[in-house]
Amino acid sequence: MAPIDLEAYLARIGYAGSREPSLRTLTALHQAHVTAVPFENLDILLGRGISLDLAALQAKIVAGRRGGYCFEQNTLLHAVLQQLGFRVVPLAARVRAGMTGVRPRTHMLLRVELEEGPYLADVGFGGDGLVHPLSFAPGAEVRTAGVTHRLRREDDLHVLTTEAGDLYAFTLEPQHAVDYEMANHYTSTWPASKFVQTLTAQRSWPEGRAILRNRDLTVRRDGTVRTETIRDPGHLLEVLDREFGLAFPAGTRFSRPEF
Repeated sequence: MAPIDLEAYLARIGYAGSREPSLRTLTALHQAHVTAVPFENLDILLGRGISLDLAALQAKIVAGRRGGYCFEQNTLLHAVLQQLGFRVVPLAARVRAGMTGVRPRTHMLLRVELEEGPYLADVGFGGDGLVHPLSFAPGAEVRTAGVTHRLRREDDLHVLTTEAGDLYAFTLEPQHAVDYEMANHYTSTWPASKFVQTLTAQRSWPEGRAILRNRDLTVRRDGTVRTETIRDPGHLLEVLDREFGLAFPAGTRFSRPEF
């Protein structure tokens, strides 16, 4: 994997801590990334392709201060962790949250091998996804932003679950870049894909979440819930900037939502 501009990435997420390949470093990096980089699919709704090339990801997420969805964010994190000396195995999951039936493997996640054992790292799920990495050890859990995450076994599957239900299921079969290229193309271009049909921007903190889906904004923080309805395209740009740090030129129009 080609090297990335590590200094620029760490500045982007506001991280100035240890760079030793340890659990402490992984946890701090994971939280810093999730807090700084929003989950979003806005390029799809602007008619732009989603590239998983590292140079393109650095230009978009690091230099351009944009976000991205799982393939973009976890590909970038994978490169960062490898450059820091972590042992990382890229995996793929079938999303279950809000879905019925068997879904294709359209989610990227990472297994990080540490002295303490393997940990699940995933900065690209959005919604009620992980803020901190989660141990694969039986009975392990991590609670952030009012949500408790656990891994449970289901035959040969590992299932990431919360109090509200399952988020996704995966095996430990390592994935290759070409696997993600196919899934990324499907997710970003298939007419019925939720990422083609729905505008989304999401951001997480240890104490809360902000989630925008089409015209509905929900901000949960410190035990309070605030909602807002997007009125028009100009208001949408204002909310993207104010809540998610995503700045677009005046007059920018997305294919969704329809006003």
